[in-house]
Amino acid sequence: MSDLEAQIATARAGDHNEFSRLAEPYRRELQVHCYRITGSLQDAEDLVQETLLRAWRRLDTFEGRAPLRAWLYKIATNACLDALDKRPRRSLPTRRSSASDPRAPFVQPRAEPIWIEPLPDNLIAEASESPEARYSIRESVTLAFLVALQNLPPRQRAVVILRDVLDWQASEVAGLLDMTIPAVNSALHRARATLEQNYHRKGSATVQRASVDSRLNALLDRYLRAWENADVASLTALLKEDATLSMPPSPSWYLGRNAIRVFLKSAIFGSSFFPGEGQGRWRLLPTRANAQPAFGAYLRGSPGVHEAFGILSPIFDGKRLAEIITFINPALVVRFGLPDRLIA
Repeated sequence: MSDLEAQIATARAGDHNEFSRLAEPYRRELQVHCYRITGSLQDAEDLVQETLLRAWRRLDTFEGRAPLRAWLYKIATNACLDALDKRPRRSLPTRRSSASDPRAPFVQPRAEPIWIEPLPDNLIAEASESPEARYSIRESVTLAFLVALQNLPPRQRAVVILRDVLDWQASEVAGLLDMTIPAVNSALHRARATLEQNYHRKGSATVQRASVDSRLNALLDRYLRAWENADVASLTALLKEDATLSMPPSPSWYLGRNAIRVFLKSAIFGSSFFPGEGQGRWRLLPTRANAQPAFGAYLRGSPGVHEAFGILSPIFDGKRLAEIITFINPALVVRFGLPDRLIA
């Protein structure tokens, strides 16, 4: 009897600690897998818990013909597909409606599960990948890729992740999804065609060099200083002419440098966003989200205290800022390993 067989036998006898030793090493990659399929960090966490619960209850069905990792992926994928039967497709505001008038009232956030959520990089830092995969592990969690991925039907989504990101063989995917090999190949062909139309690998080079590119770091430093100093002119000088700004879960979003400038000078959240008393109103702490640089954003509350506001993802395209996405959710800041408040 191999060591794995002995561990399985012990776990089957009711030793949950032994089961945890077997399954826990796969938790992070399963969470990233569920995140790719659902587009939601919260859903991914819940679905991994559901996966491990199902695996524990069904441990007597594990026959050992496939690796334990593959068996857990099968359970996780099916848990995601079950969940997606009951949930709307997620996206970002820029893909769901027309651009907002920056002079119109800001639409307050809506508590609907329709928005993609950001992913902390520490979940993907140790993920392994195949050099033959069409998409790298890190590219496959960028917001641009996720938005395109969510356009696919759930089963096509799972097929393209398993084949083109994780580099599984068609026969392995067929076994996992209870499909024939021709059906897997057909689904993959359709998924690739849809991705070709919706995903234009902009910024993929930025993903690869983001941690070492001094030019990008200088741009990020300019961005941080402009935001914290309420310097609208410096911030908008970084923007591409057709840049966008969105703040999910609000459906409002703004297109173009001038519209963003007008919005940043508007009155929201109880008072002016930037001008006048805007200097010092915001503080940013560097982090990483979706394989790219990001910031934890803090909004000044009582004197000397800045409260967590959300995760801010500036996306650069070359020397210019192409998108500013602020995920308004104070709880996200803590889940990124940042404090819930800053005290001067």
